[in-house]
Amino acid sequence: MSFNEKDGPAIPTGVRRLCLICGDQLDARSALLEDFDPARDVLLMCEAAQEASSPPQHRKRLVLFFAAMRHFAQAQRAQGRPLRYHALDGQDPPQSLAESLGRALEDLSPEQISIVQPGDWRVLHGLKTRAGQMGQSLEVLPDRHFLTTPSDFERFLDGRKRVVMEDFYRQQRQRSGWLMEGGVPLGGAWNFDKDNRKSFGRQGPGLIPPRQSFAPDAVTRAVIAMVEEHFPDAPGSLDGFDEPVTRDQALAALEDFLSHRLPCFGDYQDAMAGGQRTLYHSRLSAVMNLHLLDAREVCEAVLAAHAQGRAPLNAVEGFIRQILGWREFVRGIYWSQMPGYARLNALEADLAVPALFWSGQTEMACLKDAAQGLVATGYAHHIERLMVFGLFLLLYGADPYKAHEWHMSMYLDAVDWVSLPNVLGMSQHGDGGLVGTKPYCASGAYIERMSDHCRHCRFDPKQGAGERACPFTALYWDFLARHEARFKDNRRMALQLKNLRNKDEGELREIRSRADQVKQLVP
Repeated sequence: MSFNEKDGPAIPTGVRRLCLICGDQLDARSALLEDFDPARDVLLMCEAAQEASSPPQHRKRLVLFFAAMRHFAQAQRAQGRPLRYHALDGQDPPQSLAESLGRALEDLSPEQISIVQPGDWRVLHGLKTRAGQMGQSLEVLPDRHFLTTPSDFERFLDGRKRVVMEDFYRQQRQRSGWLMEGGVPLGGAWNFDKDNRKSFGRQGPGLIPPRQSFAPDAVTRAVIAMVEEHFPDAPGSLDGFDEPVTRDQALAALEDFLSHRLPCFGDYQDAMAGGQRTLYHSRLSAVMNLHLLDAREVCEAVLAAHAQGRAPLNAVEGFIRQILGWREFVRGIYWSQMPGYARLNALEADLAVPALFWSGQTEMACLKDAAQGLVATGYAHHIERLMVFGLFLLLYGADPYKAHEWHMSMYLDAVDWVSLPNVLGMSQHGDGGLVGTKPYCASGAYIERMSDHCRHCRFDPKQGAGERACPFTALYWDFLARHEARFKDNRRMALQLKNLRNKDEGELREIRSRADQVKQLVP
């Protein structure tokens, strides 16, 4: 018996409201459920093959989404809510969310269709289009998981000549009162970023308590088997799946972070170490982006840890800035700029994402470690994303939307609203400076400073030419040379361009020759 045939409350006749729940909207306190009447309303959920395969999805990402959806569906049925669930291993499953909606409209003829704002403009547009084709309109309810609304962000944008996350963050600190005292920031500074850049040094990170793992139950094991059967060619490994997939497990993961990793998170949030996936990071982004954890409750738990003396201010402020500041900021960028944002390509980059990003097969120690870890787990922490994966793709010249598609393929926590501004905007500078005022470009020296990778690599980060030249370093100088005219008036790029101009023509010619060689040899 497939999951969509499980016992549950009977679907009522004369349906008043059909409530669509997307896979990233698993919020028990959703606005959809506020006035839900089991005698007249029906929930609709769908495991859509189209969403699961275009672009191809990491196997653990598929398991995470489908297992979380099925557990959420079980919880809704247990509360007496009628639910129509389309499972991929059921009979004649719909290929898309729009097809699932169309079938439900034909079968149930609801008076109204409602949805909480999805995390993907394309999905929302497709559902609105299908509803309109069938003579219905789609009611879009606000997503109360977030700390601000798209309208709040539009008001922030109004009249501004520059759009800077720090300005938005300070505004939200003042509005929320978080880490404020008498109208001024706690500790006398708005952020403690300068205190959050420590590396582990030659001694390495030492022993860090492993993150809590969650053994798959019967529901999750059935999903694992389904993914193995239906997606045999999907990227990534399924071995050892142990992610939280329920609300209770997500709460346990939050407490694990508060107790074991938050105290050192600030100091080492930008550090890397070979073979270490989690370090002091929370690993909560996936369950937050599925809405199994609420952003407000996560922030309030972190603030409470500081008030209780369990975590220092630099760690707490650094974490709050990521959620209240950056996470809300990129969502605002997404909804204020879509759909045109997805087509931006300010640097006219046009190369495909190298195959090594799916396999980890490379001699570059930093990329090998990060990519093989990603293949195994579906996770990489933010500095690996930005300053290993993102940096290489930027310097290499990958098409920014293709970089976004790779990100959507391989990361457990990727949803369009957060991935597109982070990858196309911040990482790849495809928006020309809307998200970040300068490109995040650096040579191999940055990776040497913040990690232990270069000690075990055959390439030398100090060399830009020759056989031992670090590909990052060669590509860095090539990137600056290619885009010198574009960035000549950017004050934040002045020192880097000055260093470029200090190189003699012969040395730069050798470096750029090495960069061309790297592009030809990268798998």
